[in-house]
Amino acid sequence: MKKKISILLLFFAIIAVLHFFWPFGKRKFTVLPPFPVAVADSGNYFATTTSAATVSDFFKEKKIALGEKDFVFPAPDTKIFPGSQIILRHAVPVVIAADGKNIQLNTTGRTVSDALSEANISLSPVDKIAPDPSQTLSANLKIVVTRINIAEIAVDEDIPFQVVQKEDNTILWKHNAVTQKGVNGTREKKYRVTYTDGKETNRVLIGSSVTQAPVSEIDSIGTKIIVGKTQSGDATWYENGNDLTCASLTFAQGKYLRVTNRANGKSVIVQVNDSGPYGKGRVIDLNKKAFQKIGDIGAGIINVKVEEILN
Repeated sequence: MKKKISILLLFFAIIAVLHFFWPFGKRKFTVLPPFPVAVADSGNYFATTTSAATVSDFFKEKKIALGEKDFVFPAPDTKIFPGSQIILRHAVPVVIAADGKNIQLNTTGRTVSDALSEANISLSPVDKIAPDPSQTLSANLKIVVTRINIAEIAVDEDIPFQVVQKEDNTILWKHNAVTQKGVNGTREKKYRVTYTDGKETNRVLIGSSVTQAPVSEIDSIGTKIIVGKTQSGDATWYENGNDLTCASLTFAQGKYLRVTNRANGKSVIVQVNDSGPYGKGRVIDLNKKAFQKIGDIGAGIINVKVEEILN
């Protein structure tokens, strides 16, 4: 396009020499308007003639309206001569939506990027611009700047402690005690977080490490038994009951008894909830569930030692 302007200017310059210098043998300079000029109007190039003395007069002559923000070169009060080039770029109204604001802007820039620069909008490499920064501006175009920030953050999370049960023969049976208090541990998790216009829109775990190990809580279960009255004899079984219970004629209902199979040494603790048995040599009648813990249900009768639990 610039090459076309140069050719036009050269053409008009030749005409100007033939038209404005007369007679040829004299050095006297005489201007006979109108004379040729080249105009670049918002990217459109054309040639014309004018009788105007200044750039401002030229626009009045051609009835070209100028806005307050329009760019003119040379300055409006500059005198023009044959072959002058006048550049005009009209300001375009656009709206820039950025950082929670709508910025009204009349710009002489050519592209979205020019408008952002004129509005002093700084951009990070990951910010999103719509439309594309290279797009040519048009009247009332809305330019949207979406701020994208990426940050790495560390978050501490609790690691719950575990409860471990252990038997303790120094603690009375049916008693429990916490012999070691549990303490939660701490795990540090690192995330890469994406914020879009200040709001979190994505979070990716990039690392995790234990900064403090948890301490298990120890729940000690008492196994110590203080024995009272004992007796030995045969044990039988009956069908009813889902709990470990028994029938006794020696020990009162509600009492707890430890019953040990003399043949294999296995023991079970039962609670008296009935009276019996009534056969000769029989000292206790266990429900089926309790009997199975220390002997073969098919045997029917086993020899046992019965101990009263005092604690």
